Amino acid sequence: MSVHATSRHVTVSTLRRMKAEGEKIACLTAYDASFAAVLDEAGVDVMLVGDSLGMVVQGRETTVPVTVDDIVYHSRAVASRCRRALLMADMPFMSYTSTEQAMASAARLMQEGGAQMVKLEGDARQVEVVSKLAEHGVPVCAHIGLQPQLVHKLGGYRVQGRDPEQAEAMIRDAVALQQAGADVLLLECVPARLADEITAALEIPVIGIGASAGCDGQILVLQDILGITPGRAPGFVRNFMEGQASIQDAVRAYVAAVRTGDFPAPSNLFE
Repeated sequence: MSVHATSRHVTVSTLRRMKAEGEKIACLTAYDASFAAVLDEAGVDVMLVGDSLGMVVQGRETTVPVTVDDIVYHSRAVASRCRRALLMADMPFMSYTSTEQAMASAARLMQEGGAQMVKLEGDARQVEVVSKLAEHGVPVCAHIGLQPQLVHKLGGYRVQGRDPEQAEAMIRDAVALQQAGADVLLLECVPARLADEITAALEIPVIGIGASAGCDGQILVLQDILGITPGRAPGFVRNFMEGQASIQDAVRAYVAAVRTGDFPAPSNLFE
């Protein structure tokens, strides 16, 4: 029987087994108890309390103003109704500039917020931080490609890895982060071919957002799949509320589309 058809709690080992068996991993963001219950019932494997809450909950322009306190608050709310899914929480901007600060931030997210994995943005420069967290038993998701916390440095939200040298560097970074102890890798807004290459090169699960249907799983912002995000939706998003009678049905449709490989479609990806 497949993992997602059971009521067992999803763990890091579950995600590795799903990658090995070719089962797609369905992930969504969540920021409160009510939606956490909906996502759990729909069979979502990983809930991310993302710093995207700065934009979709707080109305900010970027994720940069989000604090550890913000993530702890929302993670605690999600944890109260997260029964099956693995709960992952973002490490906010400037909350992991040293191994000591990263350890303190992760401790708060897990002890106060109830998170079971932390996610941090960064390339191979984060190897020391990832290694120290892993050494102390903290499950880590490393996030490469487009890194929203660097939006001011990058000059906007742009596809990463189109340049051959940048692509090669990203592959090296992914391998280095895995070797440092990362349990999951998240790839955001990279060319599909590069995402496929990274997914094949790693033993750990690779979760895509605007990356490739060949990734081991997919993640989107909850408000995006419900079609309620103000302004123009990113090209890698699909509105799953269309044709559905309820939010619950829309979330189930998203999970089903990820499982079957129907999402993402070629129109949701980058060359």
